[in-house]
Amino acid sequence: MEERWSTEHVLSLAPDAASQKSAGEFSSPAAWSATGTGGGALWGECRGSGGAPYRAVVELAAPAFDCTCPSRKSPCKHVLGLLLLWSGAPGAVPAGEPADWAAQWLTARRDGTGPRTAGPSPSADPAAARRRAEKRAARVGAGAAELRLRLADRIRRGLADPSGAAPWEEVAARMVDAQAPGLATRVRELDTTPQQHLLEEYAMLHLLATAATRVDELPAPLAATVRARVGYPTDTADLLAGPTVRDRWHVLGSRTTPMDGRSDDRLTTRRIWLRGAKTGRPALLLVFGRPGRAPEPALPTGHLLEAELAFHPGARPLRAALGTRYGAPAGPAGPPPGLTPAEAVAQYGAAVADDPWLDAWPTVLTDVVPVLTPDGWHLTDGEHALPVHRAATPEAALWRLAAVSTGRPLTVFGEYGHRGFTPVTAWGADRLPIGLTAP
Repeated sequence: MEERWSTEHVLSLAPDAASQKSAGEFSSPAAWSATGTGGGALWGECRGSGGAPYRAVVELAAPAFDCTCPSRKSPCKHVLGLLLLWSGAPGAVPAGEPADWAAQWLTARRDGTGPRTAGPSPSADPAAARRRAEKRAARVGAGAAELRLRLADRIRRGLADPSGAAPWEEVAARMVDAQAPGLATRVRELDTTPQQHLLEEYAMLHLLATAATRVDELPAPLAATVRARVGYPTDTADLLAGPTVRDRWHVLGSRTTPMDGRSDDRLTTRRIWLRGAKTGRPALLLVFGRPGRAPEPALPTGHLLEAELAFHPGARPLRAALGTRYGAPAGPAGPPPGLTPAEAVAQYGAAVADDPWLDAWPTVLTDVVPVLTPDGWHLTDGEHALPVHRAATPEAALWRLAAVSTGRPLTVFGEYGHRGFTPVTAWGADRLPIGLTAP
């Protein structure tokens, strides 16, 4: 029996964010026929736009992929969908002998006479991996340089007169071609950015594009931050093979959203915030779920989990991968210690000094009361107040927070940034956690 991959590992093979999103459409059994797995391989036929189905095959050890679809991406969305189907549940892809067409491809590949469409497996051929990395770096640098020119052109035209300016989608597509999906995501958001925030977003995106063209000149932690923001993938297995941090991690909250921000039948992302009970270190887990399946793990808010975490490199490490667990979550543990609003502002300022593109930082506020003012909702300790980020906070969550408080101080966990505070979890008088976002 082949060891099944995690959803995150499958998605880490995607060449760009668009492929990750599209893969969910092809991860259900209804999209496939003649699927099978065995002998270190995976294969299947996927219905396409034409009469004949697309044939996808994967050699798991390399990994290596092939598909008869016309996409130039490797792996394509059909291969990713097949891998998601196989990894999602035992029995979704039956064991068996490879179909004739799959066996021919596998034999030719293993004999060295067939195509070698390989994914990111640096251990298979270090020299080839280095060449791929250099080629990608050149593409990213060229894409970032073009983005700087596009931004400068918009500034010269003037923000108050958008007439004649084409939508940013075309530029985002160029960033995808440049293998910079992180830049593409930020570029797409410009079309919906309010006018009063547009210059700010242009400046931060220009700064990131500039850093991407000079990443080799930056200090190692900041260079790692830039690569992550641009969209370079990090393999979870490589992370867990390195240093880890063992602690009793307090589960502060979680939020599950569609990967592309729409409530359709695509892949979902679950964000789980943790804080070490001994180290005090914050951590963020990102886990992904196929359509119709909740992302795993689903750690209970307010509980303590003793485990090892491996942090992604960066100037202000936050995202982590979950390693070895030592028992089941225990609790609930009661509200965590927190900060005053003034201390939260100082904490975010220190974080931004390390990572200029940091929109928000996980924050626990203690002894605050939600109040509705003519300027909107705020969380106050009677001396200082933080505005609530209304665009990221549903109205129902705010009224629920007020109902938990009933005018009395409480502990609130959320993310605080330059747009305000986004509440995620609250602890009231009974000291039990109450989620403020949809599960």
